[in-house]
Amino acid sequence: MTAPDRADRLRALYQAFNARDVDAVLAAMAPDVDWPNGWEGGRLSGHEEVRDYWERQWAEIRAMVRPTGIEERPDGSVAVAVALTVRDPGGTVLSREAVRHVYRFSGGLVQRMDVER
Repeated sequence: MTAPDRADRLRALYQAFNARDVDAVLAAMAPDVDWPNGWEGGRLSGHEEVRDYWERQWAEIRAMVRPTGIEERPDGSVAVAVALTVRDPGGTVLSREAVRHVYRFSGGLVQRMDVER
């Protein structure tokens, strides 16, 4: 997968996440994806754990992520600068911050994601 392909794939993932299309996002992840639990802490492994996490999260908060930059790193990972806005179910802004999501791919699928603050 080329750098432009990875960038396009990641932009599509953010769109799907913001639309709450969990199936589209999971389809782009390796079955044993290693994912951070940024809301509760720890790590998640595999599609079902990630799905359960997002469903719990979406019932309590509305996180929206907007990519503002994508950078290929020399180690083969891809860093995505994002603007993160978290709202309560009524729409009140709870937080706004800039973070960096770092992805590793296996073939064309996301294998791991980490958050850098």
